[in-house]
Amino acid sequence: MSHHEPSPQEQPDKTPPRRDVIDRRSGIDRRDFAPGGIHHSGLERRRGAGKRLPDFAKAAEEGELTSEQFLFVSAIEAFKKVNGKTFPTWTDVLEVVRLLGYRKTQNMSLRLPSVEDWTEKPDTPAGVRTFDRYQDKEDAA
Repeated sequence: MSHHEPSPQEQPDKTPPRRDVIDRRSGIDRRDFAPGGIHHSGLERRRGAGKRLPDFAKAAEEGELTSEQFLFVSAIEAFKKVNGKTFPTWTDVLEVVRLLGYRKTQNMSLRLPSVEDWTEKPDTPAGVRTFDRYQDKEDAA
């Protein structure tokens, strides 16, 4: 009787499982293993049983933007068009937000480990440009 060696196609894969991949069949919920160990930061948007979508997000999901959301989206679209960018960086987005007049005037409602919170006065200059042609026109008038 001859001994049959399994071909490479017949041999089971002996590659060890990756540690960064969680098999859903194991019953472990991957959301319990947030990157960087951040749990309950206040940024979670997943809704479970009995949790309703806040009105702030509900209108946008239904296609009706609030005036604040419309202003923000319009400003981002204008930035992209004027600067020839399809995908603005997060720094670009923050620049637009500050140019819209937003300032960090309150403590954050998030829990972000290793991040220092701070506030500034409401009339703090945007500080994103060394020359703001719109501000200079108002000052000259």
